Amino acid sequence: MGEQEPRSAAELLDIVDGQDRVVGQATRAEAYARRLTHRCVFVLARTGDGRLFVHRRTAQKLVFPSRYDMFVGGVVGAGETYDDAALREAEEELGVSGLPAPRPLFTFLYETAEHSWFSALYEVRCDGPVDPQVEEVAWHAFLTEDEIAERLPEWDWVPDGLEAWHRHQAWRAQTG
Repeated sequence: MGEQEPRSAAELLDIVDGQDRVVGQATRAEAYARRLTHRCVFVLARTGDGRLFVHRRTAQKLVFPSRYDMFVGGVVGAGETYDDAALREAEEELGVSGLPAPRPLFTFLYETAEHSWFSALYEVRCDGPVDPQVEEVAWHAFLTEDEIAERLPEWDWVPDGLEAWHRHQAWRAQTG
């Protein structure tokens, strides 16, 4: 994974309307600056015993630097599918290859005064050792859901990941 070029503010993204239909393209920097709705993926990386990959983002990240997250993921590139982005982002951020295709769970629109993106939430099994990207991940561990719950009020979490986490918990309670 180390030989891949890191994604940047110049990366081209599909811009979408309120129904998640592509209406244009813009760079990541322009999408963030103008609050243009684009696409993102959130992937829960879970071990066979149920532990989840949790990490603290690096201080150099464009959005939510130095905050904790229980998802790997990121923006969907122009012309890329959610499914392809989920696998790419999971392998890049975890520093592994050969993961199974992440399982899609649900989608939602994340909107704040500063940000707007359609979000697809996935889950993937990751039992092997990980070697996270140093450009993306400053610290990591595999935690149980109870350990995450204990840290929710203590750690500074990325707001979109926190919303995705709460939506995931509600979705799981409804679907069993």
